Amino acid sequence: MAELRFAGVRKDYGPVRALRGLDLEAADGELLVLVGPSGSGKSTALRTAAGLEDVTAGTIHIGERDVTRVPPAERNVAMVFQSYALFPHLSVAENIAFGLRARKVPRDEARLKVELAAELVECGDLFERKPFELSGGERQRVALARALVREPDVFLLDEPLSNLDAQLRVHMRAELKLLHQRLGTTMVHVTHDQVEALTMGDRVAVLGDGVVQQVATPAEVYRRPANRFVARFIGSPSMNLLRGRTENGTLHAGPFAIDWSSPLVRGRELEVGVRPEHVSVGGEGTAAEVRVVELAGSEAYLHLEVEQTTVVARVPPERPPSVGSQVRVQLDPDRLHLFDHETGARLGD
Repeated sequence: MAELRFAGVRKDYGPVRALRGLDLEAADGELLVLVGPSGSGKSTALRTAAGLEDVTAGTIHIGERDVTRVPPAERNVAMVFQSYALFPHLSVAENIAFGLRARKVPRDEARLKVELAAELVECGDLFERKPFELSGGERQRVALARALVREPDVFLLDEPLSNLDAQLRVHMRAELKLLHQRLGTTMVHVTHDQVEALTMGDRVAVLGDGVVQQVATPAEVYRRPANRFVARFIGSPSMNLLRGRTENGTLHAGPFAIDWSSPLVRGRELEVGVRPEHVSVGGEGTAAEVRVVELAGSEAYLHLEVEQTTVVARVPPERPPSVGSQVRVQLDPDRLHLFDHETGARLGD
């Protein structure tokens, strides 16, 4: 086992800068999730760690070893791809053992490693099948087993669940988490799915435009986003963001007026964020019209129009207000997030 460390890593593709001085560390034995929108640089970071892409500047360390210019085969990392990358003409057992045979591991030792890896991911009963005979979940297990037999210092997982259906993705998220707990090996998991990131990671690194926007525990990233980018990206539905200003002890957040005594935000343009679960519907408050009702099983989301501003609120699913009805809306003043309008940086604690 070993930590994986990026120090000032830059990656250019001609005039396009995919990574802009990436500084990031996955601790020894940690499951670190890289999450961000398409084009944020998360898969590029993983490929530079694997040696599949050369860096333009900066260094990459695995443990104490500088692997920046080390060939991929000598880095002792195992990568699982979105496409699974199984050889269609080989059986499951042959696919799992392929890397061992390439390294000329003795036959008996290779067979034992294959059996142990298959047992860990529960695909031992598939040994004689070919990839085309497997379901998506079974192919994923075989790809994981092929990575496991290498006994790497670091596992690199590049959106390994994105081709699975919704129900199987939920199941495989839990399976991967359990597998990591059993192995205790450093894992870096890339995904664009922020729910996947929050449910799987020991820590989450949010990437945007080739830069790490925030690295923290899933709870910290959700409850205290470091900036406007993280606030918008993390959460489904995303955080409500309203133009804000203070005046005579009142915080004006879009159409809402809230008593506010803190001197922190006086004299500056703001954006005020509030999660849908911290928007109250009913009782006193500002008048709003229900424009859309989204039922999502254990909860419902109301899209409300408040003085030409749209706000999303989470409410219990039993008998939500109907479309077109008038309701009263309040923001929880203790759950507001303040961001600088110009820089997007979080203000205060």
